[in-house]
Amino acid sequence: MVQKAKILLVDDRPENLLALEAILSALDQTLVRASSGEEALKALLTDDFAVILLDVQMPGMDGFETAAHIKRRERTRDIPIIFLTAINHGPHHTFRGYAAGAVDYISKPFDPWVLRAKVSVFVELYMKNCKLREQAALLRLQLEGDGHTGGESEKEPAGLLAELSARLAAVEEQAEALSKQLDDESADAAAVATAAHLERKLTGLRRALDALEPGTGGAAGVLPAQS
Repeated sequence: MVQKAKILLVDDRPENLLALEAILSALDQTLVRASSGEEALKALLTDDFAVILLDVQMPGMDGFETAAHIKRRERTRDIPIIFLTAINHGPHHTFRGYAAGAVDYISKPFDPWVLRAKVSVFVELYMKNCKLREQAALLRLQLEGDGHTGGESEKEPAGLLAELSARLAAVEEQAEALSKQLDDESADAAAVATAAHLERKLTGLRRALDALEPGTGGAAGVLPAQS
């Protein structure tokens, strides 16, 4: 069973939240509502999100201030933020959104198809990143277990490495296809950069697996840092 990604929708107007849910329901992911910046920060304390859709104009803590708090927290600083605004104040206002850490800045009314497509890219990248972390954790657990069972057959870790290598190859193939799709669709620079970051992580894990192959002289149990 594939776990669904969570998408955080932040807007002080219930009708706007309802509209966003209608647009994004086709993605079949978990949509979480927050009616204020404070409520959004509270949700981010306990749950992991693939992307945040954040309204700029909100009473009290506005979108820019909320984004600043999100980017200061180590747990949430890498979550993509898409700003939504009903008023276009010109280039300076847009620049302020990107300076606050947004990957995109969209003025209302926006094209529902475009918004859904942008969100789907970040959801797909998030799911692939989760799969990568799971594979790395599985390898670490197996290597730790092998360290306590010195009498085990050498075929078992070799078989595990082969299985992990095959799974990683499948993720690598999907990541490569995603990168080509982004190029074909002339996606924004933030999405392309995120895909490139994922490919670098995959390359690091591939090198670690190769180093664990018999006869390579690699140090078992040593994996590259997951940045």
